[in-house]
Amino acid sequence: MGRLFEEHVKRSVRSLDGAWNFRKDPIDGGKRTAWYLGIPRPETVAVPSVWNTEKGNLTYEGVAWYEKTFYSEGGCLRFCFGAVMTEAEVWLDGVYIGAHYGGFSQFDLIVPNVGAGKHLLSVRVDNRFDEQSIPQKRVDWYHYGGIPRSVTVETLKGICVLSHRLEYTLSDDLKCVMGRFTVALYNADASMQTAEVEGTLDSEAAGAVTVTLEGNVYRTVTLPAFKKANVRLWDIGKPELYETCIKTATDDLYDRVGFRKVEVCGRQFLLNGRAIELRGVNRHEEHPDWGFAFPLNLMRRDIDLAVEMGCNALRGSHYPNSQEFVDLLDERGILFWSEIPMWGWGFSEEALADPVVVERGLEMHREMVKYYYNHPCIIMWGMHNEIQLKTQAAYRLTEVYYHYLKENGGNRLVVYASDKPWEDICFGFCDVICLNQYYGWYYGYEDDAWESFLEAFTQHKRELEMEDKPIIMSEFGCAAIFGYHDDDGILWSEENQAKQIAHCLQVFHAHKDVVGSFIWQFCDMRTCLEAGINRARGFNNKGLLNEYRKPKLAYLAAKNAYLAFAQEEKS
Repeated sequence: MGRLFEEHVKRSVRSLDGAWNFRKDPIDGGKRTAWYLGIPRPETVAVPSVWNTEKGNLTYEGVAWYEKTFYSEGGCLRFCFGAVMTEAEVWLDGVYIGAHYGGFSQFDLIVPNVGAGKHLLSVRVDNRFDEQSIPQKRVDWYHYGGIPRSVTVETLKGICVLSHRLEYTLSDDLKCVMGRFTVALYNADASMQTAEVEGTLDSEAAGAVTVTLEGNVYRTVTLPAFKKANVRLWDIGKPELYETCIKTATDDLYDRVGFRKVEVCGRQFLLNGRAIELRGVNRHEEHPDWGFAFPLNLMRRDIDLAVEMGCNALRGSHYPNSQEFVDLLDERGILFWSEIPMWGWGFSEEALADPVVVERGLEMHREMVKYYYNHPCIIMWGMHNEIQLKTQAAYRLTEVYYHYLKENGGNRLVVYASDKPWEDICFGFCDVICLNQYYGWYYGYEDDAWESFLEAFTQHKRELEMEDKPIIMSEFGCAAIFGYHDDDGILWSEENQAKQIAHCLQVFHAHKDVVGSFIWQFCDMRTCLEAGINRARGFNNKGLLNEYRKPKLAYLAAKNAYLAFAQEEKS
């Protein structure tokens, strides 16, 4: 669902996007009064959408209800939600069918033996936060509520393919792939069924196995390994993609993969065996008119603006971006850093040690890996951002997440972003040290502040016996109000921001340990009111463009630097 291509040929898939009934529930009494049987006095809204872009709901945080009437021929139905912000409970015809926690993850619910006719799908949505929430209430983006990504209903028959991933290794010369498919299956029939499960890569056979399943049973199987010679490598600006398919007699699931090798060697970041510099920017999937319900045409525009600026990489700060956006990056040959929404300020040490929080974060990693595994553009999994990394709770949490992602995440680097370079005790659990620092904005106004910082941190790495671990400057920048100019370059002026960005990029590019830069941030974005007086207009104003994608002087400064670095790399 929500892809740039059709995922199924045999399976019947129907979109439930469009008009839904909606009503806020500020006293959270809807379950007690059975709103899942029908919302009293609803209004009509669009799905996908968020309620915080609607008049009267701009600041609402709490519970709301959605419902959709649809017709079906019945059978075994699978309801797929691209995302619900942040917690969802779902009913079909007044019968509870399941729940999901986590606002940026796809989830699905299967209901067997549904009768033919008219049906009511009801969803209770809750975007409130407590001590066990991920993210916490205090974050530097806006807590939109709603259903911001597509909803579909599928009719399942026989042994069905729920998901698959292609695990592979490349030969030393990068010309041959050894691969195998791992496939999640479900028998949608009530009786035992036997089916051949076949894998293909660009329509060529890629393993098969015969499976017998009892009725309404799940199973994960691994197909026999296959070998493919003379593969075309996926690369920056050269997006070689292969079509995959897993099929049974009654079902199928299509996806796309690209073959590439990501590794760190010494203080270098290698893609397909060659050293590259990551020229990146942090991007929130947010717009003042749409919130997190981000339209496809604006995704394309954002990518065009980033490419025009000379970027070869983007960071999806601070949550999994939509599948459509990541599909576009696959098609354009742009690298991507995908992470979960474990964002720093709000997490106390007690929260980081809370088993519920640890498990929720681990489940978000499981879902991110499950649904995004085959995307070749994803070269880094991000565990968290700016948590209290000097604590033992953060150490234990990071250790758990790191080992899970290294064992299950495929050929990717595993990282996190740290704003505590001198106190961080977790650097052993990352493949690249990623640092968020804001010299020239929050602190460090000396002309040589950045040079001094990197010199001191390089020495700190030696003392930690991590001299050969490379550095990514994962956040840096300063704010400017679009259209505010001052020849003396005072704070908040476009001139000051452009000067700061140009200087940072030159310093990082020249340093032997720095393998990449991700400017904070792509564009201005709405933030929580509790972020403080440093957020003029209720926005984080550090964007290279304003919230409507109009460039500031800093965009041009970054463009000049990144294009020069790209030309230098070619020569």
